[in-house]
Amino acid sequence: MSTTVTKAIISVAGWGTRRLPITKAIDKCMLPVGNRPIVDYVVRDCVKAGIHDIIFVVNKGSTQLQEYYGNNERLNQYLQYNQKSDLIELAHPPAGINFTYIEQDSNDKYGTAIPVALAYKHIQKGESVAVLMGDDFVYNADGSDELTRQIAATPQGGSSMLTTTVPMDQVGRYGVVQFDEVTGAFVGIVEKPQPEMAPSNQINVSKYILNYDMLTRIHDYGQLEVTGEFYIIEPIRMAVVEGQVMTVVPAQGEYMDCGNVRGWLHANNTIVNHMA
Repeated sequence: MSTTVTKAIISVAGWGTRRLPITKAIDKCMLPVGNRPIVDYVVRDCVKAGIHDIIFVVNKGSTQLQEYYGNNERLNQYLQYNQKSDLIELAHPPAGINFTYIEQDSNDKYGTAIPVALAYKHIQKGESVAVLMGDDFVYNADGSDELTRQIAATPQGGSSMLTTTVPMDQVGRYGVVQFDEVTGAFVGIVEKPQPEMAPSNQINVSKYILNYDMLTRIHDYGQLEVTGEFYIIEPIRMAVVEGQVMTVVPAQGEYMDCGNVRGWLHANNTIVNHMA
């Protein structure tokens, strides 16, 4: 029996320094892929998967997501007045979705664990939650979505992570999944290894289904005083050492890494070619 997930935490905080200078004015997650921002592909996967509560963890002071997922009455009036009412649906936010926005101070604690720690107060005991990054996505040309498949592959009350494979000469850019040589179970992540030292060519794409115990561990980890970055994989690794199972779900679609210019251009070319 698969787990039940109706809530998602989407991390979109940070300055996107690899994409400067454009990210001086535009949040990295709002950079366009086709006619939509990167993050909207993540949100629409959530909608398809039956999630109705989305918690965005945004950079302090940023309002771009609130504007995008809000109603723009002036735009609606303009489209209506100029006989373009067929376009109004494109400007509407997804129906039936409750959006919550939490600010993350970039001068405070940072790392992939912090958004979960900040959003933890919005999670009810016993809930399982999707935890996703907002600057990449997995694309399926047939219109299916990875999140629905990942939820279905996650045992009731369990946790899972989505992975994809890359050529061995690219593993040094990612966290690479390490499996137990005997059981094949998930053991941990090796960060940015040299190809000859990589335990596999299966990489973590930071798309998780996490049970309440795992979410609590991440929250508690975020309260510690740690020098440097708070990696979400650290409390996950400790939970696995203590006996919890992290189900690894290989993605069926194509991973779109929009954090660098080449990956973003590839995503645009792929999406636009399928639009034609």
